[in-house]
Amino acid sequence: MDSVRLQRQPMPCSLFRINFLIPMNISAFLITALAVWRITHLLAKEDGPFDIIFTLRKTAGNGFWGKLLDCFYCCSIWIALPFAIGLSDGLVNIFVNWLALSGATCLLEQATTQKNNRNNNDIPEYTED
Repeated sequence: MDSVRLQRQPMPCSLFRINFLIPMNISAFLITALAVWRITHLLAKEDGPFDIIFTLRKTAGNGFWGKLLDCFYCCSIWIALPFAIGLSDGLVNIFVNWLALSGATCLLEQATTQKNNRNNNDIPEYTED
C-alpha cells in the first residue's frame, strides 16, 4: 500500500503566511521600537526644530488629527504600523509586531517620563473616625 503524503501548497500571496517558527531578529525589533518611540515622542510631546511640530499640531486643531497628535498612546499605534509592515511578513506577523512595537513604545514612554504625580498632595487624605 502506497502512502500518499499531502504537501502543503504555498499561498500565492505572502501576506497570509504565518512565520512564527522563523526566529525574529531581536536587535532589529529593538532598534525599530526605539525609532517608533522617537518619532512618536517628537510628534506628541515636543515642539520640534524651529517649532515645526508645534505649528503642525496647532494647524491640526481640535479635530481628529489634532487629538491624535496630542495623545502619545494613540500616536504610537499609528506610527508603529508602517514599521511593523516593513519588519514582518504575513498578516498575522504584521498584526502581532504592530501591537508589540506600540506596546514597547508605551513602555519606553512610561520608563522615561518623570513621575511628578508622586507628591503627597496628589494622594487623597483618608481618616477614620
